[in-house]
Amino acid sequence: MPQTPAHAPAADLRVMCVESAPFGENTYIVFRPGAPGCLVIDPGFEPERVIEAIRTEGLEPEAILLTHGHSDHIAGNAALKREWPGLPILIGAGDAAKLRDPAGNLSGAFGIALTSPPADRLLADRERFAMAGLTIDVHEIPGHSSGHVVFVLAGHVPPVVFAGDVLFHESIGRTDFPDGDFAALAHGIRTRLYPLPDETVVFPGHGPPTTVGHEKRHNPFVPAAATPAAD
Repeated sequence: MPQTPAHAPAADLRVMCVESAPFGENTYIVFRPGAPGCLVIDPGFEPERVIEAIRTEGLEPEAILLTHGHSDHIAGNAALKREWPGLPILIGAGDAAKLRDPAGNLSGAFGIALTSPPADRLLADRERFAMAGLTIDVHEIPGHSSGHVVFVLAGHVPPVVFAGDVLFHESIGRTDFPDGDFAALAHGIRTRLYPLPDETVVFPGHGPPTTVGHEKRHNPFVPAAATPAAD
């Protein structure tokens, strides 16, 4: 699967994407040009390619950020922790248990029984933290997974969102898993993402980047016409 070159939503930010088989999952390496640190978001089933990309760029990862605990988004955690033993894993508090539970992270259904090292830090809804020279706001948006969070780069122009499996290009995350909830997912998109500026860049867990404005106009699953005020 392809590895994309560094994408620049703005001059002060670079985002590299490693798309891994078998689910076409996007792992993101996020960093500021000229700075040594980076963040790894949702390392998937091909962690060796993520490690190679980090090494090639001369970066030092400061944290693994997880949008949720499904296996295709956590499969690379152990390999990255072996490469950088002190690298912390951060995940929303509501999905932390999935890291150690093959049934909860859905790998058991595929006969893999995958587990991850446990979380080093649990993230709360509306929490703000800073790492790798970036300030990040956490928004809990359940529906695809009960403890799913998205990461918004605070104060960045244009705004940047790492959406995991909440919002895709003209699509949304599945809600037919045991803890899925379409109404909750749609509410979260409408109240947490659609109020962001139209030029907000959305990096999803699968597929190409999109923008909030494009999804408000073209997403068939969550139309903007029903968007309430932000909560």
